[in-house]
Amino acid sequence: MAASDQFTAEDRKVITAAIAEAEKNTSGEIRLYIEDKCGENVLDRAAFVFSQLGMQNTKDRNGVLFYLAFDSRQFAIIGDAGIHAKVKDDFWNEIKSIMAEHFKKGEFVAGLSKGIRMSGDALQKHFPYQSNDKNELSDEIVFNNN
Repeated sequence: MAASDQFTAEDRKVITAAIAEAEKNTSGEIRLYIEDKCGENVLDRAAFVFSQLGMQNTKDRNGVLFYLAFDSRQFAIIGDAGIHAKVKDDFWNEIKSIMAEHFKKGEFVAGLSKGIRMSGDALQKHFPYQSNDKNELSDEIVFNNN
């Protein structure tokens, strides 16, 4: 079954609502990319997808990609240069750990939603929401049925 078939219309609404909610706290931009398999190093693949989605084109270089290879049971969180200039190397570790616990129980929607909201809260300190912020990247989930 394709990764896109694993998420119902309601699941998709819950996740996109989590993205919109997280972005209310920060000027950071969050995207979710889900595909079936990752045939390479998960961080390399996530970095490639980040670039392909043009996420490096945000004004403050504060885009965040949540990458999930559903069948391969791999995921990564990639933040842009603006984020990494302000945070420690272990910035994503707590979020990844909590997401992994949900994933182990098959709770993919809960894990993704929780991680996305946590990232919005964490980014708020370094990239607070501004009244003139524009939603620079779509909140819709990107599926690649590979």
